Amino acid sequence: MRDCVLAVDGGNTKTLALVATLDGQIRGYGRAGCGDIYHAPPGAEAREHEPAALQEIERAVETALKQAGSTPANLKAAIFNLAGADWPEDFALLEAAMRARGYGEQLLIQNDALGVLHAACIGSPTNSGVAVICGTGAATGARGPDGRTWHSSHWQDSVQGASQLGHRVLTAVFHAELGITPPTTLRERVLTYFGASSVEEVLHRLTARLPQQTRPIGGLAAALLDEAEAGDATARHLVTEHGSALGDFANVAARRVGLEGLPFPLVLAGGVLRHPSPLLAEAIIARVHSRSPEAQPTRPRFEPVVGVLFSALELAGARVDEQLIARLQPTLPPASFFDTLG
Repeated sequence: MRDCVLAVDGGNTKTLALVATLDGQIRGYGRAGCGDIYHAPPGAEAREHEPAALQEIERAVETALKQAGSTPANLKAAIFNLAGADWPEDFALLEAAMRARGYGEQLLIQNDALGVLHAACIGSPTNSGVAVICGTGAATGARGPDGRTWHSSHWQDSVQGASQLGHRVLTAVFHAELGITPPTTLRERVLTYFGASSVEEVLHRLTARLPQQTRPIGGLAAALLDEAEAGDATARHLVTEHGSALGDFANVAARRVGLEGLPFPLVLAGGVLRHPSPLLAEAIIARVHSRSPEAQPTRPRFEPVVGVLFSALELAGARVDEQLIARLQPTLPPASFFDTLG
């Protein structure tokens, strides 16, 4: 097998791995579960978060290598774009674990907020910009023209993604039911989502002492954006407030890497931001433009793991240009590979 590079994008929902030759052709891909060393669910084989996450990362990588007909010895470079790479000890643990498995002559661990930048900023000599990711969770990352990076990590625990939005929908509906706040069309959406006949039934299911079958609360984020777009005042307030809060972290990121006030790419990514309603994105952009009027909102051209692959190719000495991209595109995995619900 020819020399290859490895790209891994590990989050709370899934871990994706790509193996490609140095000319940019993807030869293998693999998918596994949560690769976050803080949150990977313990199981029968790994009873703690850290080994459970490492096991999922390894499973995705080995699947990709097997499909490519390759081995770790063929990997000239590898980049791991991982949720949970937050503190120095996290980077040390992850790097040691990946080196122990022989994953790459050159190896780089980075926080998952950074991978999307290369997926959106192709052609930029520095891949500089600010990325706002709002999916199941949320994260903010930035890279400056001089190579400085910053990611929001646990600073942003108070402003997250779909799961937090779902909880805020429930709070709004519960408060409206009690007459604390005005009625909202979110009420009917919540009842439909849970297949319940009353708000009290929903509350009971979610808080009962004995576990009851329910649905992921994060699934309510789509309903929130639907109702906000339709004009419900409560929903619009929740969406614009959340977008402004995400924009605050984008402004911090820009300032930390020397981009504030400059015409940098503002990359908006993640499942929640793919919803047809523009309201959340507009609120983020408005807050960022209050500090950096020339920031340029953009969407990633490729999935984050493909951006990580571009970085791995550059680390191995390859030039990422339109010719390489033309070779890569026919070899991309099917769309279902990238699907969060996959």
